[in-house]
Amino acid sequence: MAKFDKARKINNVLHRDLGYFFAALIIAYSISGIALNHMDNWNPDFVITKKEIALDRRYDNNDITPDRIEAFSALAGENGFRLYDFPSERQVKIYYRNATMQIDLASGKGTYEKVSRRPLFYQVNVLHRNSVEWWKWVSDLFALMLIAITVTGMFMLRGNNGLKGRGKWLLAAGTIPPLIAVIAQQF
Repeated sequence: MAKFDKARKINNVLHRDLGYFFAALIIAYSISGIALNHMDNWNPDFVITKKEIALDRRYDNNDITPDRIEAFSALAGENGFRLYDFPSERQVKIYYRNATMQIDLASGKGTYEKVSRRPLFYQVNVLHRNSVEWWKWVSDLFALMLIAITVTGMFMLRGNNGLKGRGKWLLAAGTIPPLIAVIAQQF
């Protein structure tokens, strides 16, 4: 019996220490997973801000100079631009660091659109998608450690609350949702 007690103690220590060590990554992947699951409802990486711009009058291409572009930029709160071009005779498009403004010169109306990283979500999504090349090895190791945390967790409790008791029923019930998903994909 002492042999099993020693194995159980090692199991519990391993479970506890791996859990603490990987806690931040588990939380980051969980937040990112929820965010990425709902990509149809929102952009988990970027916040896109749009603002309608109204010019003081109508213009044509010949009226457009770098100084005029600076004045248009000020309407959107921008202090400078990277470049501008004319996608059509009636339009000027101005490019900024993380934004663009497209103006219909004939109507004097335009749209300013700024893209900014969504705090926290952008960073954890980069990790979750393995966008950093070497991160895939860390992610693979993390996946293996999640398996280890899960397996060691199954053997922490004894008796009626352990794997021989209610644990076996909860384990069996927990396999039902993934099985349903796998079967549903076949049809």
